[in-house]
Amino acid sequence: MEKNVAIIAVNPVNGSGLFQYLEAFYENGISYKVFAVAETKEISTNSGIAIRVDDVIANLKGNEDQFDALVFACGDAMPVFSENASAPYNQDMMQVIATFGQKDKILIGHCVGGMLFDFAGAASGKKVAVHPLAKSAVQQAIATDKAYEVDSNIYTAQTENTIVDMIGKVVEVLK
Repeated sequence: MEKNVAIIAVNPVNGSGLFQYLEAFYENGISYKVFAVAETKEISTNSGIAIRVDDVIANLKGNEDQFDALVFACGDAMPVFSENASAPYNQDMMQVIATFGQKDKILIGHCVGGMLFDFAGAASGKKVAVHPLAKSAVQQAIATDKAYEVDSNIYTAQTENTIVDMIGKVVEVLK
């Protein structure tokens, strides 16, 4: 049975990563909704392209049961995450990731996605591919140097450049 996917996009989001997911889901008839990790639906890509997404993360919180999988679309907002970790939208993001993890739903991400899955307690003991600069921050999951990792319900790619290596497995599990 086809899965319904929630995509969370930070602001600014890595357009290359986000658009790879969107294109693969669209081309394969996979239902998705994009949520901004921001106060409004208006976000931009790291190259400055303005986009309006479907909703905001605050409206995904508490509605996780409507979705079978969660995609974390990384972006340039992540290097300063620690400076804004207490912002309501970042708190909502971490709670949503934790809830998906507690329910053993499919978690998909790239770059620091595996690190955030780890921070939220959703990837403990599981292998995750993360950006080389985030590898040392991973504590409960097992950070690897592979282009991508699939471990149970966790699908992670090291960077936006390695999503292409993982996307076939993602599409397969979502169809």
